[in-house]
Amino acid sequence: MTTTFKHVSYLWDEAKAAQFEGDEVALLIYRSNLLGADLRLTNYGGGNTSCKAMAADPLSGKETEVMWVKGSGGDIGTLKRSGLAALYVDRLRSLVNVYRGIDYEDEMVELFNHCVYDLNSKAPSIDTPLHAFLPFKHIDHLHPDAAIAIAAAKDGKKITESLFGGTIGWVDWQRPGFDLALKLKQCLDDNPGIRGIMLGSHGLFTWGNTAYESYVNTLEVIEICAEYLQQHYGKKRPVFGGTKLNALPKDQRLQQAAALAPVLRGLCSGQNRMIGHFTDDDRVLEFINSNDLDRLAPMGTSCPDHFLRTKISPLVLNLHPEEDLNDAKAVQEKLLPAFNAYRMMYFDYYHDCRHDNSPAIRDPNPVVILYPGVGMFTFAKDKQTARVAAEFYINAINVMRGAEAISAYTALPRQEAFNIEYWLLEEAKLQRMPKPKPLTGKIALITGSAGGIGKGIAKKFIEEGACVVINDNDTERLNKTDAEFKARYGKDAYTSVVIDVLKAEQIKEAFEKTAVAFGGVDIVVNCAGISISKPLEEHTEKDWDLLYDILVKGQFLVTQAGVEVMRMQGLGGDVINIVSKNALVSGPNNAAYGSAKAAQLHLSRLNAAELGADKIRVNVVNPDAVISDSKIWEGAWAEGRAKAYGIKVEELPAYYAKRTLLNEIILPEDIANACFAFVGGLLNKSTGNVLNVDGGIAMAFVR
Repeated sequence: MTTTFKHVSYLWDEAKAAQFEGDEVALLIYRSNLLGADLRLTNYGGGNTSCKAMAADPLSGKETEVMWVKGSGGDIGTLKRSGLAALYVDRLRSLVNVYRGIDYEDEMVELFNHCVYDLNSKAPSIDTPLHAFLPFKHIDHLHPDAAIAIAAAKDGKKITESLFGGTIGWVDWQRPGFDLALKLKQCLDDNPGIRGIMLGSHGLFTWGNTAYESYVNTLEVIEICAEYLQQHYGKKRPVFGGTKLNALPKDQRLQQAAALAPVLRGLCSGQNRMIGHFTDDDRVLEFINSNDLDRLAPMGTSCPDHFLRTKISPLVLNLHPEEDLNDAKAVQEKLLPAFNAYRMMYFDYYHDCRHDNSPAIRDPNPVVILYPGVGMFTFAKDKQTARVAAEFYINAINVMRGAEAISAYTALPRQEAFNIEYWLLEEAKLQRMPKPKPLTGKIALITGSAGGIGKGIAKKFIEEGACVVINDNDTERLNKTDAEFKARYGKDAYTSVVIDVLKAEQIKEAFEKTAVAFGGVDIVVNCAGISISKPLEEHTEKDWDLLYDILVKGQFLVTQAGVEVMRMQGLGGDVINIVSKNALVSGPNNAAYGSAKAAQLHLSRLNAAELGADKIRVNVVNPDAVISDSKIWEGAWAEGRAKAYGIKVEELPAYYAKRTLLNEIILPEDIANACFAFVGGLLNKSTGNVLNVDGGIAMAFVR
């Protein structure tokens, strides 16, 4: 068998596979993970794999044939045993005796439950019977771009027959289900000895009698498809009809994306607050800058996996690559007609194609937005979904590129697309999804979040569903926190940037990076701080300036930049300022720090009064003595406070706890919970408030 490929990755490790010898299910998982690791073979959540093996029936003890197949909603790249559905093969095949025909497809899914072998396994997916009626021990159903390009070509069936010499069967487009499973079996019966089946506009089925045979067969078939496309690119005509306009240089593309993303996010978030993703991948630029863009983009995608994540078609912006985007309101007014036209198109699509029992119309805003010369934006409920939508549309671009090179691209008919999008089984899957967390769809930038209070707030917000921008002026500290967050939360929950709150240009760049990463910002938490404790006579002018610059000016500059983005979105927002009980209480050796904190508090009141018309709430959390993981308590500050109170540094935590009404030590998570109280949805009509989290200090009660 071939082990050297040009267009796909051969990842099989004989030594590793040998560890699973005799365990067909383990080999299925191993093979699946290898296939899912190469996006040229299938994308996140796309495709499914299976194996059939003998196992003991738990009731009779007799050996019976069981099929393990990727369960509903899984991803083969990250598949584990818990993600498999296990079903009796004979029971699945016996369902043909009760099948009432294509008009009764959906009722068959309920019957899968009567075929389950392992009651603790994953729920079976709609593709389950497609594997059951094929006799092979190991089967791969993937959505490789190279194969779909042929499957979606006008002459796809003819090309498949010629390219593979009859060794790959063909089944015309049909929505996945029991009837399609019977057609796959019929294709095999009519063409004994074939090595796979091409599904029109959809994807590829390949197989083998061992995990390794199936793996190599799959790679070989996709390699042949990819090489065939490669030989035809640019032969008939330039790719996508040639270049219509040139892309801006990289730095200018990112500048335009940062300026436009908040406006687009606002326009896309009329029904649900969306998270954005931006890419200027070379494949995207080749497509959006081409002569064929206006013809191909409205056609939509072919593969249902692509379509479900990217909607019926993208919105192409009528903006010059170098458009002046500084006036967000003017840009919004210019784009609004295009968004209204897209929504109307979607309404018409829904009403023209709906059935009597169709689910209610969903959000009519676009998921994919193309900006010629700049790149592609995608918007969805969370970062992962937005990123995956972008990946799938790149798959769709690859398919269009290949189909156009060998023939002509064909998309799914609108009615077929609707039948997939508003399929009752698909709706049921959506209804089973977990309820969104309180901060799902929200983006938060928290200054000074590489440690202490800021880090605690960042963790809390991520755990409640937000996308978070962590930052610090200490690069080494930020890198450590970045590594911790990546291991704990993954790449889609957060991003990190360096911010020195004394540098307006660096703050501006941080918000631009936030806009490119997530689409904008909803919550700004001013947490960056510094503390200097000295008697009046020892305080220097430098001490005074540093405290007021970081605490007061820093809060002002970060709030100003954040509010600018919030106004571009038109979605309101929250500013939370982490101040201190020292803003309300006079203490010894604390003139500069205490008065700067008082200035922070009053600046918060002023901002709340000014920003209410924009639905931007400004609130304050006053901590006291949060020592855990805080740089403020390293060195001179702790020594200064201990000296002021006539105690040792190590006695400070107990000292601070004893002076509170509740006799409690205050932790970063306590402050994080207070911040969440302001933004979690229960206090949406509250602004200008001060919330003390200090264990109870009577002198700090707000009067």
